[in-house]
Amino acid sequence: MTQTQISPPTTKLWIAAIKPPMYSVAIMPIWVGSAVAFTETKIFNTTIFSVFIAAAILILAWENISNDVFDAATGIDKNKHHSLVNLTGNKKLMFWIGNLCLGLGLLGIMAIAFLQKDPTVIGIILLCCGLGYMYQGPPFRLGYQGLGEILCFFAFGPLGMGAAYYSQTQTWSITNLAASVILGIVTSLVLFCSHFHQVEDDIAAGKRSPIVRLGTSTGAKVLVGFTISIYPLTLLFVVLNIFPMWTLLSFLSLPFAFKLCRHVLENHNLPDKVSNSKFIAINVHFLSCLFLGLGFILG
Repeated sequence: MTQTQISPPTTKLWIAAIKPPMYSVAIMPIWVGSAVAFTETKIFNTTIFSVFIAAAILILAWENISNDVFDAATGIDKNKHHSLVNLTGNKKLMFWIGNLCLGLGLLGIMAIAFLQKDPTVIGIILLCCGLGYMYQGPPFRLGYQGLGEILCFFAFGPLGMGAAYYSQTQTWSITNLAASVILGIVTSLVLFCSHFHQVEDDIAAGKRSPIVRLGTSTGAKVLVGFTISIYPLTLLFVVLNIFPMWTLLSFLSLPFAFKLCRHVLENHNLPDKVSNSKFIAINVHFLSCLFLGLGFILG
């Protein structure tokens, strides 16, 4: 009887700690970047695409695990029951599991570079990893200064998509760069949403997240502005003939965008209710990027 009562919440905590939906954040830059590459060059290397996705998932796992490890050192996660460090009680173990994920992910990127006989992709991904470390790791901890969204924009936008495009074509693309702006914004929204319910813990730990700096009410309005911005931007790129008409399929994510904006505007100062906003943002991210990539392929 006791086991039946304890198991479900423990399972939920582990699922919350592992964050399965979040890994679409790693996949979508590769999906859209490869879709743009196929549209422009008719080149698509299935092996490189598959290896890159596996490597990206492993590298994002490192970022998530090491984030819990580094946050444990500052005490900011003392009330975060789904922290991997809190669940296992073993910070050192999680540190090395994270490093193992990073090492395996970088081996995948090295395999791509070996296949291409070109180290460019390694350089770009190492830069992304450097930004990921600077976000959370000492002595930088730039996320504690409210700079995480900027790092996220570049790592998952121009850099991540640039690497994906280059891995297929070994060239660069203005169209891909334009698409990476959309990816960068919509990915940063996920991180931005994660701050609303953590304001008290962030203040206590000295973390100056964007929501701590702006306040939840202003932060909610900023979220609305950036969420809605991806749609006129996409339309502008279509009008300028940078994107094919089919990329307007990404507008199918609008219902989730409206849901996200409404939810955060109504509950920005209610931690228990607003805490799930990042998962609505993941839906916006996944659907807008899925249909954006599909639009390039159909175009």
